[in-house]
Amino acid sequence: MDSKKISHKYLPMTETAYYILLALTSPRHGYGIMLHVEQITGKRIKLGAGTIYGTLSKLEKDRLIAPIAEEERRKIYKITERGIRLLKLELSRLQELVAHGNAEMEEMTSAGN
Repeated sequence: MDSKKISHKYLPMTETAYYILLALTSPRHGYGIMLHVEQITGKRIKLGAGTIYGTLSKLEKDRLIAPIAEEERRKIYKITERGIRLLKLELSRLQELVAHGNAEMEEMTSAGN
């Protein structure tokens, strides 16, 4: 699948896909991803096994992540260059949302509303 189709398919990104890709900036297996996401979100997001393994399968099929090793029957994944490009696009999109939101709220506050 080409980059435009991948971008169209994934953007805007679900929190699940976003946090899995973010977690895989370091090699991890499924359970390690679950723990890492819980930690960095202050337990706000708890990924279930069904959710995570379904998403990992989809991300691997689209070559956004790749298995790099196997330890004790656990597949270790890492984000690919293609996945990094997609993650950067999503980060840029989110930064734009925040910038627009801050600008509008600032304008509203300074107008006395």
